[in-house]
Amino acid sequence: MSNPLSTEPSPEHHEEAVLPPIPAKRYFTIGEVSELCGVKPHVLRYWEHEFTQLKPVKRRGNRRYYQHNEVLLVRKICRLLYQEGFTISGARNHLDRSLMEAAAPAEVGGTLSTAEIRAELQAILDLLTPIQP
Repeated sequence: MSNPLSTEPSPEHHEEAVLPPIPAKRYFTIGEVSELCGVKPHVLRYWEHEFTQLKPVKRRGNRRYYQHNEVLLVRKICRLLYQEGFTISGARNHLDRSLMEAAAPAEVGGTLSTAEIRAELQAILDLLTPIQP
C-alpha cells in the first residue's frame, strides 16, 4: 500500500507519459494544474513550501490560481524529480541556478568600455538614420 503523502513518482510518471497541452487561459485552479501535470493537489501544495519560485495567486477563500508560467514550472519540477532523479533539495538548487543564469547578463566578448558602447550605438544610429541628399 502506498503512502498518500509520498512525493514518490506514481505509475503515470514514467518517461513515456504524454502530458496534455496547456490551454490558452490566464489562470488555472489547483485541480486543473494537477491534471495538466499529473501531480496530486496535495503534492502541489507541498511544493509551494519547498520551491520559493512556485507562488500561485491566492484569492477568495484562499483558493489558488496558477498562471501559465507556473504550470510550466510545475512540469519542470516533475521532470527534475521524477525523470531526472533529483532530490527536492537538488531540484530547488537547480532551479535557483537556472534563474540566476537567466538573470545574469551574457558575457560574449567580455566587458565593453563606455567609449566602445557609445561607438556601437552611434554605428547603429547611423544605420537607422535615413540618408539625406
